[in-house]
Amino acid sequence: MCGNGIRCVAKYAYDYGIVNKTSISVATKSGVKYLDLSIRDGRVSMVKVNMGAPILQAALIPVVAQTEQVINTPIEVDGKTYYFTAVSMGNPHAVVYMDDVDGLEIEKIGPSFESHVNFPDRVNTEFVKVIDRHTVQMRVWERGSGETLACGTGACAVAVASILNGLVDRDQPVTVKLLGGNLNIFWDENDDQVYMTGPA
Repeated sequence: MCGNGIRCVAKYAYDYGIVNKTSISVATKSGVKYLDLSIRDGRVSMVKVNMGAPILQAALIPVVAQTEQVINTPIEVDGKTYYFTAVSMGNPHAVVYMDDVDGLEIEKIGPSFESHVNFPDRVNTEFVKVIDRHTVQMRVWERGSGETLACGTGACAVAVASILNGLVDRDQPVTVKLLGGNLNIFWDENDDQVYMTGPA
């Protein structure tokens, strides 16, 4: 499952006339995803994706832990202690908060998180700076890929983790600023679904 990729699939399908509806479903390896398309000048400009419910149980993420959920939990990586929150959005994410993500030497620390013994399936790691109660900045190290410009499931995991840690408000979308642009994430407490909206 790729959150950014599925928006591009939706745009392709609509812009090339494969579908003619603005609400569509796409079958993925992580299940069927439902998308709402915003049209401008006959083409898709924005896509909202129902990314499903976040998985917070440590055993299902998976992450080795002493507790059922992993929220602001210490972990030692390369001799330094970090605090992380674990979330799965169909793939495992470790969300780490820090004051400076721009100056982070992600090429050094990213692989150490990815292959850490506590993550049996390896892990995607988001390094996050909180800007205000509805905005965060992140860089991501994706397992098997290294640093990427954007990660849709990662942005969703960051929004969920930020809410769980009380750093942002749940009753409004969280703007996640990535190297490749912004995504708006809303975790709806009524249906426990995470909605991701971004350009295509």
